[in-house]
Amino acid sequence: MRIATANTYDNALEQLYKRQSELSVQQERVSTGQRVNRPSDDPAAAAQAERAMTRLTRIDVDQRALESQRAALATAESALGEATGLVQGARDLAISAVNGAYSARDRTTVANQIANLRDQLFALSNRTDSNGVSLFGGLGSSGAPFADTTPGVSFQATAGQRAATATALPGAMDGQAIWMEVPTGNGVFKVSLGAGNTGTAWTDAGSVVTPSAQTGDSFSVTFSVVGGVTTYDIVDTSTAATVAAGQPFVDGAPIQFDGLSVIVHGAPASGDTVAVAPSVQTNIFKVLDDAIANIGNTSSDNKLAQSVTLALVEIDASLERLQSARSQAGDWLNRADTITNTQSARSLSLESDRSRAVDLDMAKGISDFNKFQTGYQAALQSYAQIQKLSLFNFIN
Repeated sequence: MRIATANTYDNALEQLYKRQSELSVQQERVSTGQRVNRPSDDPAAAAQAERAMTRLTRIDVDQRALESQRAALATAESALGEATGLVQGARDLAISAVNGAYSARDRTTVANQIANLRDQLFALSNRTDSNGVSLFGGLGSSGAPFADTTPGVSFQATAGQRAATATALPGAMDGQAIWMEVPTGNGVFKVSLGAGNTGTAWTDAGSVVTPSAQTGDSFSVTFSVVGGVTTYDIVDTSTAATVAAGQPFVDGAPIQFDGLSVIVHGAPASGDTVAVAPSVQTNIFKVLDDAIANIGNTSSDNKLAQSVTLALVEIDASLERLQSARSQAGDWLNRADTITNTQSARSLSLESDRSRAVDLDMAKGISDFNKFQTGYQAALQSYAQIQKLSLFNFIN
């Protein structure tokens, strides 16, 4: 069999180019640290890595949004803490207003101090995060969610609360539920003195003794004084029916009807009335506004005691709303930590998937590089030897 010299040269060159190409590819892999540098290297692995990178990018975007939401909620939680302190301060001032040693000027000073706290509280309700978004804007607000107008403070945003998801938290809280939904009276009914009362009677906030007996109607208790004996009649003003008539009045003894109990203190005058009506919704600012007006303008001790008693129970209800909202914000902040930990674990898992698909085992990669380098050197040496295999090299 005859093999042409040219054919030998071609085979040698082919092996040389092949070894050179293998060495070049392996050198690129070692340099980049990746086994797959382009989709054509391993289409299946490249697709798997691309999917992992897409998910990692999504996690990164979600995490940046979560950090913004976390910062907003932390600011909201701090604002609610400040608000709680302000309302508690107003409560302490309201209690001090019934101090028997206080003059009318002293009570006016107390009212002014409460008014200052009320203004600070209103400013907190419109606080924004670092991006200028209202912390208590509910489902959205183009401007400040609360407006302090002549009729009173109103909520101008969209009421409602966005729900937390597996990867995100609400960036704002429902200001309507926090600041504007405070029940009047004791939360079930409200007790108030008649506007024309002339006696010294005042009441507590009342309580529910038999919930199943409640009708939700409004009632009026009217006192009568005849021959030094005080009695009272109870009328259901919703139905105009007389519930009780000529009942003897005892200072400090509970007056019970419709499953309710009201304790009247002092000495009512003939014709004085006490009204009992179902509780309705008011707001924190209205509670403080009423307290300010009553403490600053009420001259009689019994009416002052009545207004402070009412203010305290409504302030307590306001505090409950603020503390509940602050607790909710704290729960969301804890949830943010949980989400972050979960996302970190997912990122680590996806990064592992990507690495397994395209990254190079460096120990094996360097070993293969040395192997290909040796093969290339052998091909070079072989070609150098083949070049010398010519008949003309042996002709003298």
